[in-house]
Amino acid sequence: MMISIHDMQPIIDKAKKLKLLILDVDGVLTDGKLFFDNEGNEYKSFHARDGHGIKLLRQTGVEVAVISGRKSNSVALRMKSLGIEHVYQGHEDKRAAFNELLIKVGVTPEQVAHVGDDLLDLPIMTRVGLAIAVNDANFAVIKHADWCTSALGGNGAVREVCDFILQAQGHFDEVLNTYLK
Repeated sequence: MMISIHDMQPIIDKAKKLKLLILDVDGVLTDGKLFFDNEGNEYKSFHARDGHGIKLLRQTGVEVAVISGRKSNSVALRMKSLGIEHVYQGHEDKRAAFNELLIKVGVTPEQVAHVGDDLLDLPIMTRVGLAIAVNDANFAVIKHADWCTSALGGNGAVREVCDFILQAQGHFDEVLNTYLK
């Protein structure tokens, strides 16, 4: 999905209002591949830059949550290491978790962004202020997204989203300057 610079302004305006970023896991925080050993243990690979972007975004006051259709101990461990408190796993129908999050965090749907890649994400993506698809998302998800990342899921797409929100909200330069001192 190619977007001209002129078409980005409405997306930037939506990003300025955000107080909560909801992420899917498989295909967004990971590349969507599932690895199992002979004992049935599941392994996932997370991109370090995505994690750092999440930490930077949280430092500016934007909450981050995860809603996943699958349940995985590796997801629980990774989210704990990132300080993400709102983790919903095993929710194939993500609407209940979304509604609970709105109340828990105290935000309206317009103050929420969701990053997804597959059809399970559409019930939330169609209700939030800013719907984002990763570059390799299902075509129907891309069709319903306000914006599509240039990075693939699990390969820096979440960092791209975090950097975009930081820029839209005017925090990127202040974050950058902490590393340039």
